[in-house]
Amino acid sequence: MSSSSLVPASPLKRIWQSRDLLWQFTQRTIELRHRGSHLGLAWSFIQPMLMLGLYVTVFGFIFGGSFNVLPDETPVDYALGIFLGLALFQFVAEAFAIAPNLIVGSPNLVKKVVFPLEILPSSAVATATFHLFISLALILIGIVFFGQGLTSNALWLPVILAPLVMMLLGLTFAICALGVFWRDLAQLAQFITLTLMYSSAVFFPASQVPPAIWFFLRFNPLLLSVELARDALLWHRAINFTHLSYVWGVSIILLVFGYWVFKRLRPAFADVL
Repeated sequence: MSSSSLVPASPLKRIWQSRDLLWQFTQRTIELRHRGSHLGLAWSFIQPMLMLGLYVTVFGFIFGGSFNVLPDETPVDYALGIFLGLALFQFVAEAFAIAPNLIVGSPNLVKKVVFPLEILPSSAVATATFHLFISLALILIGIVFFGQGLTSNALWLPVILAPLVMMLLGLTFAICALGVFWRDLAQLAQFITLTLMYSSAVFFPASQVPPAIWFFLRFNPLLLSVELARDALLWHRAINFTHLSYVWGVSIILLVFGYWVFKRLRPAFADVL
């Protein structure tokens, strides 16, 4: 066996080769999610706006919380910080929720020899990315008109988000493949998602984490991504390149490993289903 056969082909290359099909699947997924509702696709914009308004009211004005980062932090700044963290978490949670059943729920596509199965997990991540962009657009508008404004640090946002997308893609590859053989994974994914929310500093700054717990949480790439995004958009602090490098490194590893798991298990999908 040659050494090249042990290394999976680039997942990004495979996705790019099937980009037209990926676009069609992503568009269909978004449309199906809102089919039957009177407002249809408009809910993709209305729901984040309602959530943002709710967080500003509840966390900003009723609870009067604060991240204690900006000297003149307002309730709106606090609510935007929570909404930004929650937007990144929901981006991950959205794909996590459906990943275990992606392959199981499409047996007809699995048995088609010519169909690139990479499209299924890629479409799930692309759909989640679409909803993330809507939430980020609302956050940017809120920062410009009601927050502290944007600085040149905001240009780091694509560099912060890119590894998060790669990481989620790798995890979705692995989870959807393992879900074919271990159906209980769908139930376990719910617990993992809930744990991830409370361990990713969504509702609080990382500086409030006790040192004993931070020793473990500092390895959570989602937590570091949330903090990096807040630094870039809200807190106007210098980017922590150590954390950014770590997030990129972990994301590349998870992408390659997740696709390797997917490629390794794919030949048995049809037999199990």
